[in-house]
Amino acid sequence: MVGLGNIGAEYEHTRHNIGFDVVDAFAKKHGGVFAVQRLAEVAEVKWKGKTFICIKPTTYMNLSGKAFKYWMDKEKINIENTLTIVDDLALPIEKIRLRGSGSAAGHNGLKDIETTLGSNAYPKLRFGIGSDYPKGRQVDFVLGRWHSKEQPIINQKIDICVSVIEQWASIGLEKTMNTANAASVSI
Repeated sequence: MVGLGNIGAEYEHTRHNIGFDVVDAFAKKHGGVFAVQRLAEVAEVKWKGKTFICIKPTTYMNLSGKAFKYWMDKEKINIENTLTIVDDLALPIEKIRLRGSGSAAGHNGLKDIETTLGSNAYPKLRFGIGSDYPKGRQVDFVLGRWHSKEQPIINQKIDICVSVIEQWASIGLEKTMNTANAASVSI
């Protein structure tokens, strides 16, 4: 499981780091502890007879592919058994989207993973961050922190994402997509 984000205190809990926040919540719920290892902070989580290798790349967002591929190869994980959690400007703040493949849609972290793997056919859990920013201010918005009125929605969505990850691990991608993609948080 790969949570996308940037390392450093200045990026903590920003919209662009929601992948880190979701992976942190999953690991914390199941007793995982992160430690800095090669190219990533890594936590091994055991849950219902399954082992999850949770990574938060330390390569910065735009070079996420290097850490993704290293840990996938090191742990001998098939690409279809990976899950990448990422922020998505195209989705409203109340939505998430789970897919088995799909384009990077302009996201530099996903672009780097696709370039490194030579494929976009890997599961992604997209966390909608909305697009409520003035023209030309996308970078500031994405690297900005959540507004206080958004925080309850984000906390609820993080919990939903943890449940989606558990469901994905239990019943598989296809069945999980049906319920995950219909999920919506009231705003």
